[in-house]
Amino acid sequence: MSRHFLIPDTQIRPGVATDHIDWIAQAIVEYRPDCVVHIGDHWDMPSLSMHDGVGSMKMEGARYEDDIESGNEAFARLTIPMETERARLKRNKEKQWNPRKVFCFGNHENRINRAVNSAPKWAGTIGEHHMRTLDWERRPFLDRVWQDGVLYSHFFQSSHSSHAIGGSIDNRLNKIGTSFVQGHEQGFRYGTRIQASGATWHGLVAGSAYLHDEDYRGNQGQGHWRGVVVLNEVRDGDYCVMPLTLDYLCRKYEGISLGEFLRKKYKDAEYKYTLARAA
Repeated sequence: MSRHFLIPDTQIRPGVATDHIDWIAQAIVEYRPDCVVHIGDHWDMPSLSMHDGVGSMKMEGARYEDDIESGNEAFARLTIPMETERARLKRNKEKQWNPRKVFCFGNHENRINRAVNSAPKWAGTIGEHHMRTLDWERRPFLDRVWQDGVLYSHFFQSSHSSHAIGGSIDNRLNKIGTSFVQGHEQGFRYGTRIQASGATWHGLVAGSAYLHDEDYRGNQGQGHWRGVVVLNEVRDGDYCVMPLTLDYLCRKYEGISLGEFLRKKYKDAEYKYTLARAA
């Protein structure tokens, strides 16, 4: 049996708090997973958004280079503690730890490919090669990744269209046909289905591991779950799920609630979701 560590969509962009990246990195080292999967949408890429028109307030000051650099810096912080710990184990001749590390490109990273397809003159000038994932295994947008009988992807498409399979976990299990893990959707959804064969299929949707509010969700849409997920005792698609909220990680590594931490460090920022839950 093995342990997996899921990092949902981190949505890194200039100007947002990224302290949780360090907490996630510490948790990976502490839990020692056999496999780490970042499910995608790490680079938010607002400069290439097709939802906000040219000249809009949202696009004011947005720069491709800034989007790339903010994501690269955060990804390095996510990875370096793992490499430091592996070097320590080797130096001290302790049991080695060499997890599989997979990055699944999401639809936000895919904004680069859409931009190039719309304007081929940018081919080679902008591209996924600017996104530095270090020694992680890189999987294209909507590619599927198997590990210990669990199928990972940023999201899963309907077999009859390009749209994502949605609805209940039971509906998704019926259409995907195996234990799966996906991101893309904010919040946390989980369910199981026991098959006639005796096998248990698990369905997990977790698409939010960030501190900031998303303006497009409005004042009433910020209350979704944010965190990471540890999958324990993974074997042949079966596993035991252990979600860890960002508030839990903050309390664990900073010694105070997430709301308290943000209130102290970002006095002028508006984090409605997290500040509203300060202890």
